[in-house]
Amino acid sequence: MKKQLLSTSAIALGVAFAAPASAQEWNMDWGGFYDSHVGYVTVDSNTAAQAGADFDGVDVFTDAEIHFTPSVTLDNGLTFGINVQYEALNAGGGADGIDESYLSISGDTLGRIDLGAENSAGYKMSIGAPQVSGGIDINSPWVSGFVPISIAAGGNLPFAFRDSGISSYAEVLGNNDVQRITYYTPSFNGLTLGVSYAANAAGNAVNNFGVNRNAGVTDVFDIGLAYSQSFNGVDVDFAARWGTAESNVVGTSDPEVWNIGLNVGFNGFVIGGGYGENDNGGLRAWDSEGWSLGVTYDIAGPWSVGFDTYQGEYSGIGAASGDKAEYEAYQLVGSRSLGAGVTWAVYAAYVEGSVNADVGATFGNANTTVEGTVIGTSVNLSF
Repeated sequence: MKKQLLSTSAIALGVAFAAPASAQEWNMDWGGFYDSHVGYVTVDSNTAAQAGADFDGVDVFTDAEIHFTPSVTLDNGLTFGINVQYEALNAGGGADGIDESYLSISGDTLGRIDLGAENSAGYKMSIGAPQVSGGIDINSPWVSGFVPISIAAGGNLPFAFRDSGISSYAEVLGNNDVQRITYYTPSFNGLTLGVSYAANAAGNAVNNFGVNRNAGVTDVFDIGLAYSQSFNGVDVDFAARWGTAESNVVGTSDPEVWNIGLNVGFNGFVIGGGYGENDNGGLRAWDSEGWSLGVTYDIAGPWSVGFDTYQGEYSGIGAASGDKAEYEAYQLVGSRSLGAGVTWAVYAAYVEGSVNADVGATFGNANTTVEGTVIGTSVNLSF
């Protein structure tokens, strides 16, 4: 199967580069987003690492990126371009960072090929609960910007980005923007297939400099399928994905990730959700699963409202088979469009992370809970 997937991508590449060249002017495009939140937070914690801490009060959270996306379309109809995404805030350790960085080749009959440091097709095609713009994303670890549920903040959850325990948008072992090749087919009556291959699961927008196929985790494959269609005023968006990799670590098995999601829209409503699992094969201290559910309503005029929840569970993180951690979050959002690419939102969110067994050897926080409430507002710019 792996050879077949690689052959498909190689054929697509061959077709693209076989087309005649053409001297055209480049479209030096750029864009990005800037989401700024102000929230009043109350936190209740019995985690030992947070003993004596006071997290209550007003806080500010920002998520922002600048995207450079120059492209050129040749006379043969093929479009070549790059996508380089620059974090607008300093990353951990105080260093500025590049997020995604990849080259793309696309055409009406070719579909699209992405080459470089980017998330997998399965990740990008995933579907979770619908959300209106402007809330603090509870289907993501970003919620820890207000409520300290992460280990790094002295919390008590594994808190892994791209992991089913806290987000519908998951990857094999939570890999992020590794060097990979991805191919998306053209849409056939709303049906699109995507397939990705990466030599390993290490790094974040960096080169590999050689990959030893007899060590670590290698040959990361992902397959995603998406279907989008309208039937008599009803909009249907469905997606499913599966990913795996080869583990060369003694005593472990090949990790896997899969999820499925569905959104249905009608008369201004969108209702839907998704479910996913990460089986980490003993390569991480846990396996995880999670599901999301939500509804949004587009009110006539500039307002939209929505409610969503995410429920996640981590298992296998302690010595006993029943040891686990749990994540749950709920959010109500109202969002108003102020103009082109500008929205203002108000929201209320409740978040809880708990460990219900002795996992001291792994995280050092036994039978603990961190819960928090956020009443917030945000201004969101997309350009």
